Amino acid sequence: MIQNLPVGRQGSKLEIQNLLDPMENVSPLIKYFIEQGVPLDTVILLLILPIVVTLIAFFRQVIGIKAFGIYTPAIVTFAFLAIPQLRYGVLIFCVVILVGMLLRFALKGLRILYLPRVAITLSIIAFSILILLSVGGAMQRTGLAAVSIFPILIMITIVEKFVAAQIEKGNRAAVILAIETLIISLVGYYLASWPALIKGIVAFPWMILITIPINIFLGKWDGLRLNEYIRFREVLKNLK
Repeated sequence: MIQNLPVGRQGSKLEIQNLLDPMENVSPLIKYFIEQGVPLDTVILLLILPIVVTLIAFFRQVIGIKAFGIYTPAIVTFAFLAIPQLRYGVLIFCVVILVGMLLRFALKGLRILYLPRVAITLSIIAFSILILLSVGGAMQRTGLAAVSIFPILIMITIVEKFVAAQIEKGNRAAVILAIETLIISLVGYYLASWPALIKGIVAFPWMILITIPINIFLGKWDGLRLNEYIRFREVLKNLK
């Protein structure tokens, strides 16, 4: 059960295994969930979720990085955790966005409705990912060829958000949102696979409750965001 924990870095797996094999420093609550048949990886990832989404809220409210909402960066983070190597996850993400952007231009002349257009886009992207995995296998990149279907499906679902952003805000804004989503997801990945955090959650699962007052604080944030300080720095200088 411990070996199935889909954290991104091998070091994190070893840290968890060394910590939990003797079942020492494990909260009674975690032990209870395990005794009831809940997989250990599921327990830990669900407890990490509030921390990841709080991080995303912080990026949005304080720093000003919007991304594709809060749900998309969160699921991309967990998709990265489920892929053997982070670079393969980033590669799949980039291929999905690139193909989606090219198909947007290719299908523009057909003048078809939104949902059929998205269905065609998803179909072609699925075929493109299959080719990518086959190329990975041919190049002896077994980690890429062996990526499971679920993180791939998560990546592909980003296309609908991307296409909607292209239609509503334009290509440049959609690309910026995609890049911001990737940046937040990468930060979330490293946070979620941080051995010290995992050890702390295993020993003190109640610590995640601190995310509630943090989010209340973020929800009442009425100051300028960091990117706004940078964007309006000349105006702020004149106000002093």
